[in-house]
Amino acid sequence: MTKSLFPFAALLALAAPAQAQDEAAPPSPGEIVAQAPAAEWTTIAPEDLLVMTLASAPDGTAREVVIQLMPAPFSQGWVGNIRTLARAEWYDGTAVNRVQDNYVVQWGDPNYDNPEDGGEAKTVPANLAAVPENEYSARLDEPAIAKIRTYFETAASSMAPSDPTTLYRADPYARAHAFFDGWPIAMTDDEPVAWPVHCYGMVGVGRGYSPDTGSGAELYTVIGHAPRHLDRNIALVGRVVEGMEHLSSLPRGSGALGFYTAEEADKRTPIVSVRVASDLPDSERPAFEYLSTEGEAFARYADARANRRDPFFIHPAGGADICNIPVPVRRVAD
Repeated sequence: MTKSLFPFAALLALAAPAQAQDEAAPPSPGEIVAQAPAAEWTTIAPEDLLVMTLASAPDGTAREVVIQLMPAPFSQGWVGNIRTLARAEWYDGTAVNRVQDNYVVQWGDPNYDNPEDGGEAKTVPANLAAVPENEYSARLDEPAIAKIRTYFETAASSMAPSDPTTLYRADPYARAHAFFDGWPIAMTDDEPVAWPVHCYGMVGVGRGYSPDTGSGAELYTVIGHAPRHLDRNIALVGRVVEGMEHLSSLPRGSGALGFYTAEEADKRTPIVSVRVASDLPDSERPAFEYLSTEGEAFARYADARANRRDPFFIHPAGGADICNIPVPVRRVAD
């Protein structure tokens, strides 16, 4: 596809200042989300949810983490492997092995690529896909491009004036960024190539040195400032949508890269089970929705995140890092 057929630069230009509007009491981002119409919330399929049950906390508190898996066209080889591993109950009995402050929490087999443990690694299922490095990014088809165009057009029509006036700033890690089907992505501006980005709570695949790309047996989540330098260098496969506090609050490891040392083995948090939500009984199956990134409510929310006009703030920032616009996700009552 040529540049003339994929005018991302033109799409970015859509983000021009909106006409001034009188707002007596500009809503906060949270108020915009709370008032979003039901039609602008999108159900997350149970097949796209992982439920990870950790051992109870020392005080007896139950700990459950829910992960939303990445949709097509991104990272589907690894996502398929993760479903296979979960359905084989491979993660059961593994552990959280690494907690590096302001960086990541990593879980899986304690003996895999662990500088603090030289034991024999757990055997993975034989039918896992070997995913090539070129799948760290994806070429977008026409329907995907249309969704991104809708996002830009809706954002441009919903932005309120500020000083500076535009939400869209140059991304230091990419030529452009946007949201696609509820996910933050970065992209080129002259061809349809995009990739997911390392924001807080995103889940990625641990790997060794290139050309190894990891299988999905070792996973991590970001618990600090967005490490965007990892974009397109490691596969991103999802995000934590509930229970992040059970990972981010774990004691930090003192070994290399934040791994727990042999003397700290008791700090490892055991993983009781990991299940695909669609495999759970109805009574145990969680349900979640995300705010559609193609709708007016999200456009207003994103603008409010970039330009805080609620009473506490004095100067609207006039822009926001894409990772400072987390896509709202909510649990649906049973």
